[in-house]
This record gives sequence, C-alpha cells and structure tokens, in this order.
Amino acid sequence: MCLVDGAAIFSAGGGGDPESGYTIVNGLTESGYEVELVDPSKVPQDAIVVNFACVGATAAGAYHSKAAAKTFQTLEEYLGRKAYAVIPIELGGANTLVAVDVATRLGIPVVDADGAGRAVPEVHLKVYTIDDIPIAPMAIADIHARNVVLVEETLDSRSAERIARALATEWGQIAYTARRVLTGKCVKTSPILYTLSQSIRIGMLLEKAVDPVRVVLNETNGFRLFEGVVDKIERETKAGFTWTNIALKGNRENKRSKFECKAKNEVLVAYKDDKLVAVAPDIITPVHPETGKCITAEKIKKADKLVILGIPAPEKWRTTRGLELWRDTLQRSGMQETYVPIERLGH
Repeated sequence: MCLVDGAAIFSAGGGGDPESGYTIVNGLTESGYEVELVDPSKVPQDAIVVNFACVGATAAGAYHSKAAAKTFQTLEEYLGRKAYAVIPIELGGANTLVAVDVATRLGIPVVDADGAGRAVPEVHLKVYTIDDIPIAPMAIADIHARNVVLVEETLDSRSAERIARALATEWGQIAYTARRVLTGKCVKTSPILYTLSQSIRIGMLLEKAVDPVRVVLNETNGFRLFEGVVDKIERETKAGFTWTNIALKGNRENKRSKFECKAKNEVLVAYKDDKLVAVAPDIITPVHPETGKCITAEKIKKADKLVILGIPAPEKWRTTRGLELWRDTLQRSGMQETYVPIERLGH
C-alpha cells in the first residue's frame, strides 16, 4: 500500500485510481506472491527490460492480471527471448502497480526506476524519447486481451502515441501496452532511477505522519500551492483522455483567493488568482488535507477539500529536449503557457 500512496504523490492527479492499486496489492498478497525490487545497477548489461502500463483515459479503470500478462508475453514471443525484469512506464497509484503485478505474476523482478518520474498524459512523453530509444516493438491489447496488436515499428514516437491512443479509444478508452525494450546498460542511465524506493518511503511516512502534507513537501522539495474547496468542476472523457477543469475557493491563508487547474488525465497547469503558479513538467498533485494522499483528477467532486502540491520535475525533463516534448503536448492540449520552474514562480 505504501508504494501506491507514494507513487500517487508524483502522479499529478493522474496515473490511475489508487483504489485500483490497492486492489492489485491485495490480490498479490492473498495469492502469496512476493515482489522483488531490483536495483538498476544490478541488471545484467545484456539483459532486456520491458516497460509496461495501461494507456487511455484515467476514468476507465478496469484491470485483469491474466490479460495484462498475456500482453507482455506477446511482446516476449515476438522478441524471441524472456525479459529479465519489468519497469513501470510512470509513477501513479495504479499504473505503477500494473507493472509490479505483471512482473510478480511472471516471476521476474521490478526495476527500481520508471520512465518519467511522474505520471504523463501521452505514450511518447517519456524520458526515453529524449535518449532516442524507440517505443516499438510494442504490444497493445484490450482490457481482456481478446484483441492483441503487435506494432513492429513506427515512424516516430508521436506515431506510436497516436496508434496506442486510437486503439485504446476503440476498446473502451483503455488498453494494455508492453513497449520500450531497454538493455541492462540502458536501464542504468536512461530512466528516472530509484523512484519506487522513494515512493515506498513517502508512503510509509504518510501512514504515521502527524502532518502528512508537510512530510510530503519535505521529502519532495515541494510547495503548497493552494488550500481550498472545490467550487466548480467540468469533466469529459473523449479520444482516450479524461479532461478536467477544477476551480477552487480558498480557505485558511487562501481565504480571499481562487485557484484553477486543468488536467488532460494529469493536471498540467495551475493558476492562483489568474496568475500562473505551476506548469508541466513540474508536478501538480491534489491531495487530501488531512491524510496527504492523492485524490486523482477524475475522482474530485464539488465541495471536496483539497491541498494542491507543486513538486519540481526531474532534471531530465528540464533539459532543452525534455521541455520541447512538454511544450508540444501542452500546445496540442490548448495550453499555451511558457515553462517557468516552479521554484521561480513565487509561493
């Protein structure tokens, strides 16, 4: 459960519903499985590691272990060799756990790393793209793995996003994907390292903290962007995404202020009193004011009390190429903001 709660802190309100993550953990525990977490530095140089996740709208939350494992094995069959380990595509209360589930049920380790250091809205939006590691070959399947598509090659990473999104939309807004085959050598340098152990540590602290929000901020070098009550919410699921606009009225020290944030699966931009206070790739996560646990964007309701956290993005996202990838995603999502590091926006 600690991994679920900790990974969700970096989800920016996306990454799947933590309740789905809890269900996966309970299923593994009840079946007597033990999760093996492997240090990236210990992965053999010539081994292969495969990324696994769900893709689609965050509001579409079904998951079936056998179907997910079948998707992964389809890619292994194409490659003609077994994967040494699985690595999560991103951090999130559900999407990190689906990778853990597949690895554990197939009897292989999970690498203590992920492809983004946060949750992200699009398939190609991973740090691997910065390093020119191709997405394909890629196996994509519907939620029951009745339809499994193998993509051998794509023109570029954006093409892979369009293919995966189209199939997810066709199959009820969600699909499984096994993709981004990494060598052991690559695993040591390309992903965001040691994020699962960091998430577990944060989850453990949340369980016993007197002031959970403060603990999270201390652990992440984050900022308390706003505290208030949801005044208005608009939500629509379409084209493989859950789009959410959230407006809050402030309370306590924010009593005379208002706050707005916009999500495309993940929260991507936030304003306080109409001034920009955070923008992706920095992480904007809504949490419960008393527990400090993430409340994902698709679960937020009117009158909910929230604290909005802002967490600096991993440095790899703040490189020129990393910011170019995010700028393209934001602009296609109707968000024209220029990136300014969260620590320079004044909180």
